[in-house]
Amino acid sequence: MQETFRAIVDTLGAEWRLANLDAFQFWHRDTARLALVGLAAVAAALMAVRALVGRRPGRHYLVLPAVLRQVSASRLAWVRHAPALLFAAGVPFAVVALADPYTSLLTEQVTYPGRRISLMIDASYSMKASFKAGDLNPRAETEPVFYTSIGAAQRFVQLRQKGKYRDLIALVEFGSRAYVITPFTTDYENLLLSLALISDPVEYSQFPEVGTVIASALQESIEIFKAFNVLEAAGNLMVIFTDGEDTTFSARGRSLDDILKDAVDNQIPLYFVRTNYDKDFGHEGIPDAAWQAAVEKTGGRYYVAKDEASLLSAVADIDRAAVGAIERTQYARQEPRFPLFALMAAGAWLSAAGLKLGTPWFGSIP
Repeated sequence: MQETFRAIVDTLGAEWRLANLDAFQFWHRDTARLALVGLAAVAAALMAVRALVGRRPGRHYLVLPAVLRQVSASRLAWVRHAPALLFAAGVPFAVVALADPYTSLLTEQVTYPGRRISLMIDASYSMKASFKAGDLNPRAETEPVFYTSIGAAQRFVQLRQKGKYRDLIALVEFGSRAYVITPFTTDYENLLLSLALISDPVEYSQFPEVGTVIASALQESIEIFKAFNVLEAAGNLMVIFTDGEDTTFSARGRSLDDILKDAVDNQIPLYFVRTNYDKDFGHEGIPDAAWQAAVEKTGGRYYVAKDEASLLSAVADIDRAAVGAIERTQYARQEPRFPLFALMAAGAWLSAAGLKLGTPWFGSIP
């Protein structure tokens, strides 16, 4: 309930920030004008009738006993007019809502809590090794580490979804080459669907790149930031799930240091989750020290996930570290804006009725 109320408040706040009458267009401008003229005419007619109709003592006047002159008037006597003021305040909002305002082809810079995240999943042949994970991958005790990595990535996305964030997340699958599965999106459900699709056993068995070239995934992630023209923007980071069994340290003729130079220069941290079951740091065949040194240059962190507990800990730690805000251009085309004004009018009128009918302090007598 509290989260729902907070979401409504956030939505109304965002709508209020967009409430620029100069930028609005109106579907029913003439209808609102006629309604305003009609309301003014009715009010003038009622005032004229009231002025012409004579008033008689005992029927239109209330007789009170004499009050001592020493008794001063209450300073809060004006409060009795609060319902009328609230009703009057709601009229302009109702007229604007009746005009049915909308924005057309609106472009604005908005800031949201969250990060731009390139999420990379290793799908190479070596990821078929077993990784026991009853929580992340309950299908079988000897399930390949690829599926466990998918489970960890899904857990990370779900943590972001449940939080206050509105991340832009891209999904990259790689082996000896990298492929962008989903470009930057704020749709967490779509991203979870993409993770589920690439984890289909048939789909995984047909993945063509059996080798492991981690640098190719990093290079592809940097290219995504460049493609969206956000490489130099604040709020970028990269997360990779891989077994770390790669000693090439290059891709497409570029060295690892050269590839990561853009990340270092633009402060894009890399969070490297080395998922290799029951293998400690420095295990033979895994160049942990070299990868850790490269990761730390970016300001990120290197995690040795040798079991499910350490893997879950790494995911939770990355979620805690991925705080901040991102700025992006938001486009809207013929977005209706009347709900905010209708709600304001209804709120003012309901408050006026509640004060008038529900409390004894807002009568006509001070």
